[in-house]
Amino acid sequence: MATLKDKNIFRRIRDRFFIHFPSFKYRNFRLFFFGQVISVIGTWMQSTAQSWLVLQITNSPFKLGLLSAVQFLPALFLSLYAGVIIDKFSKKKILIFTQSSLAILAFVLGLLVTLKVVQYYQILIIAFLSGLVNTIDMPARQSFYIELVDKEHLMNAISLNSSAFNLARIIGPGIAGILIGAVGYSLSFYLNAISFVPVIVAIFFVVERTIRPGRFSLRDLEHVNKDAIEGLKYILKIPIILIIFALFIVVNVFGLNFNVLVPTLVKQVFKLQSTDYGFLMSMMGVGALTGSLFLAVISYKGVKHFYLFGGALVLGLTLLLTGLFPNYYLTIAFTTLSGFSMVFFLNTANTLLQMESSEEFRGRVMSIYSLIFLGFTPFGALLTGTLSEKISVQFTYSLVGMIVTITTLIVYFLGYRRVFGREELHVRRVSGSYEGNFPKK
Repeated sequence: MATLKDKNIFRRIRDRFFIHFPSFKYRNFRLFFFGQVISVIGTWMQSTAQSWLVLQITNSPFKLGLLSAVQFLPALFLSLYAGVIIDKFSKKKILIFTQSSLAILAFVLGLLVTLKVVQYYQILIIAFLSGLVNTIDMPARQSFYIELVDKEHLMNAISLNSSAFNLARIIGPGIAGILIGAVGYSLSFYLNAISFVPVIVAIFFVVERTIRPGRFSLRDLEHVNKDAIEGLKYILKIPIILIIFALFIVVNVFGLNFNVLVPTLVKQVFKLQSTDYGFLMSMMGVGALTGSLFLAVISYKGVKHFYLFGGALVLGLTLLLTGLFPNYYLTIAFTTLSGFSMVFFLNTANTLLQMESSEEFRGRVMSIYSLIFLGFTPFGALLTGTLSEKISVQFTYSLVGMIVTITTLIVYFLGYRRVFGREELHVRRVSGSYEGNFPKK
């Protein structure tokens, strides 16, 4: 039997664990977290296999970039309306629908490969349909965290979920690289389809805190244009949200095109195979996992704006250095650091946007986040794919790294410092806005 001393030691360990990871106190979060862990491994397997398959079929970085563009194009035109839907209906039922749809699309792609009839245009169609579903799925998932934990633990929940995502970034590409070499592409797609089952079951058992209409009705969307415009007006009132979005646009368009740059660098410059590509993407996952776990551990101290600018700046510098020194072993180090800094930026941006948004508009704010994250990706993917093919991938790495670095400094000194002056970089713990904090004329 456990002694009183043993129980006290266990209690102290448990209490210390919940200080750093308080999100695990919540049943809703535990369900969603462990369902997601399995699902996102499959997602990364499909992403890796799909990129390598396109390069195998076309041998064209431009067409690989076009694939990314097509996949994210729906978000460019539909994200605002997706935000209105998310604000008006049950996020739980929306997510069950979107996750089921993505599972079906993954299965169809696997079947096309198995039957040996897969062609580039078919991959483009499936990518477009996946993008259409993700236009609703992503902002719904991002704004779903507030249904899982209390607001003061939002940063912790987002960082832990990011940890699961980035653990999958380590495991998924590595498995996919091995499977491609051993049995071909189709198994990666089938496993992704199966991996959606645990998260769908988990979402089904989540109890929503906010009661919204469970049944879809077109009558509730009669004023969709007006509601979308109101969301934009709301965003324009919050300076910190505007600053985040301004920086996020540039970082996303120029700094997050790893699915185009990394396979092109591995295949055309280093002359290596799919296993090496999978390993490099996994090392990015190691960096991202380390960053997200570190943020989760220190989240009880509050959300520091420094993480936003520091993450973007380091990301830009690592991209620049990768282009200037195209050595495989240095690229491993730079890519790992890119993953770490990318997570610092994205998790901080995500948390601040949700903290600074009221419940009424949170879905629309996060739909703008998705609009930038997904809808602006086609421009970056096409740009990096074109430059890599017409000039070189090393030049493209250096150019986008320089743009991200310079823009981060400009937004900080000419945007953030003008609003907040020379005060210490703010710490956010609970909701509240900076509305009205524009600089005095």
